[in-house]
Amino acid sequence: MITGGVGQWNGADVNGMVRRHIDARKASFAAVDAVTAATGMEYGGITPVGLPADWPVLIDEAVAKTGSVVIGSGIRGSKLRLPGPLLAALPAAEVLPGLGIPVAPAER
Repeated sequence: MITGGVGQWNGADVNGMVRRHIDARKASFAAVDAVTAATGMEYGGITPVGLPADWPVLIDEAVAKTGSVVIGSGIRGSKLRLPGPLLAALPAAEVLPGLGIPVAPAER
């Protein structure tokens, strides 16, 4: 799931929107060892590019409209930067308005 930038979003509405979207009673993230084994990617660098074809990539609408998005590259030591519309065009991508949960800006 891709929901937004640092300081703007607190995560994704997994127990609400995502659970309903995948028509499940309960939703949780897969175990790290299962994900790294299935993808060949390193924990901390997992990217939506090159995931198994049957894994949905859920993207918040705001991210899909963003000019520049930074995502994992498959290894921890690097990142990929690409336009939000290109991310939304990935084969398994599904754009969901309201997926990201906004948070109030930090007080200074």
